[in-house]
Amino acid sequence: MNFPRPAAARGGKKTRLRLGGGRLLDVDAFFVAGIVNVTPDSFSDGGLYAHPDAALGRVREILRQGAFFVDLGAESTRPGCADIGQAEEWRRLAPVLEAVLPLRRADGEPESPAPPSFCLCVDTFRAGTAAAALRAHENIPGARVLPVDVINDVSGGFLDPDMDETLAEHKPGYVLGHCPVPPSRMSGRTRYADVADALLAWFSARLETLVGKGLPEECVCFDPCIGFAKSDADALRIIEALPRFAALGRPIYLGLSRKGLLGTLTGLPTEKRDAATAAACALLAEAGVDIHRVHDVESCLAALRIAAAFRQTSRPDGRPWISPS
Repeated sequence: MNFPRPAAARGGKKTRLRLGGGRLLDVDAFFVAGIVNVTPDSFSDGGLYAHPDAALGRVREILRQGAFFVDLGAESTRPGCADIGQAEEWRRLAPVLEAVLPLRRADGEPESPAPPSFCLCVDTFRAGTAAAALRAHENIPGARVLPVDVINDVSGGFLDPDMDETLAEHKPGYVLGHCPVPPSRMSGRTRYADVADALLAWFSARLETLVGKGLPEECVCFDPCIGFAKSDADALRIIEALPRFAALGRPIYLGLSRKGLLGTLTGLPTEKRDAATAAACALLAEAGVDIHRVHDVESCLAALRIAAAFRQTSRPDGRPWISPS
């Protein structure tokens, strides 16, 4: 059964995301991005997948569960985290990429605009790390290996001005995030007159700048980065404004998994927030989120499938279970 993404502010129009190597992904259905943190100190799963073998096992697990994106990060961006520097970030990331990239061998496959069997996303705000990751496939011996597809930058280029040049050179997919202060100083948060207006202005301006520097617009998707220098009240305002972000015409990539907002709303500790995350994903899909970044792929995917199926069926009175957006 096909599960199309709900009609959102884009009016149901099919949107394409251009990935590394120029391959195209039609964003006309929901996607789940499984988180793989190769860090000792991430807020939820720090230390579990720091070794390359553990990270590879985690990647295989989330792919079996149905993830289409693998979101790989080597530096914690939780509030108050330490700034580890590029050398340490790459020391952690390089051996994991070496282990994971061979899963994306393209033996005998001609150059093609077709998307890969899964999308590999590297989570970094450092231009040097991004550039090294985007070249890492060249160092895998044997058959041709597909490159990293997407760079996920929580700062949207704010923390490293060299990121724009790296993106223009390699033209990967790019998650344009929003974090107006370094993660090490996020605890104090930033005050906004209206956080939704601030994000709309940021996305619009940054998209224009990136396109002007040579990154195709099709490469970009937006992440409002809930929890990054934003209060719980800001987060709820962002969720309310999601259709406005979608109206800019680019896919929405969002990670609410196990975050503090869910703890505030439910009273549950971090390790018990997967059910709340799954419920949130189903509702966020209705608001226009296309790609859901989560720790527990299985429960999120189940919730999204149920929501999509309910949308396609009717209650006994003939009305839809879920009202169209």
